[in-house]
Amino acid sequence: MIDPEVTQGSRLIQVLMLAQQSGVDYLFVGGSTATAAQMEEALKRIREFSTLPCLIFPGSPEQINDRADALLFLSLLSGRNAELLIGKQVDSVPLLRQSHLEIIATGYLLIDGGNRTTVAKISKTQPLPQSQPEAIINTALAGQYLGMQLIYLEAGSGAKHPVHTNIIKQVSQALTTPLVVGGGLRTTDEADAALAAGADIIVVGNILEKDPTLMPALTQVVKKYNKILSS
Repeated sequence: MIDPEVTQGSRLIQVLMLAQQSGVDYLFVGGSTATAAQMEEALKRIREFSTLPCLIFPGSPEQINDRADALLFLSLLSGRNAELLIGKQVDSVPLLRQSHLEIIATGYLLIDGGNRTTVAKISKTQPLPQSQPEAIINTALAGQYLGMQLIYLEAGSGAKHPVHTNIIKQVSQALTTPLVVGGGLRTTDEADAALAAGADIIVVGNILEKDPTLMPALTQVVKKYNKILSS
């Protein structure tokens, strides 16, 4: 995950080159409050220094940019703020209709990661407690029944702790839709545990903003599971 507000200039180039060399599968680009200009600059650099598939992780319609390959069409299912369930999505349609972006319907669930995140503040919603797995499972399944192509469990940027492996396992077992897990993954052991529990895709951001050199070790963990799935 590349946040254009944080990862810029030479650091962004370093991240992109390491991602290319390490065999990262996808680049997610976006953030809660990134501007259109910041998205444009980040995506220009991505196209210069990377051939990896690039997906927009939008915080608002103004982050839509045709330089990317696809967009996660997020609906915040864990909250009851109509603007983020359907309002912003409707606002974005005129831009999306003019773009070539692949649009991937994504049920987005904010999970309590131990601190109040930017997403929670901006969305004016409360995360789902990890002590209530049934509520998380039911919300994820509601997204699947609505036809979402992905379900995304997000502990939030800078979470104190990631989504618990028991939650990942139970949600994964309930779904037939691919499961994305992000927020608070800081070590290879945590990445390994999330994948072992049933995550199909893991998203890592904050720790790589601080130390991009951890990327090769993290991608080796993912490749281990890719081999298992293909065998």
